[in-house]
Amino acid sequence: MAKHKTQGKSAVRQEVREVMDIKALAQYLGIGKSKIYALIRAKKIPASQIGRQYRFSRTVIDQWLNEKLITKDRDSQMTLFKEASS
Repeated sequence: MAKHKTQGKSAVRQEVREVMDIKALAQYLGIGKSKIYALIRAKKIPASQIGRQYRFSRTVIDQWLNEKLITKDRDSQMTLFKEASS
């Protein structure tokens, strides 16, 4: 883990692992663990269950996030990026 200073306080930057548990996913997405459990119960987030624990593939979560984008299609997304960079 790499350490760096932030506003006078020591902070630890964690690497994003390929397979994450609930805690790591909550940090990765910036949402609470209870929200993740709610998404699991509603079967709205891709998760693997191993015994009583859940695991999440970073690649699958990234694809899931990409599918949840709120735009009509990929072409309109590209238009938005081109307009923003002009």
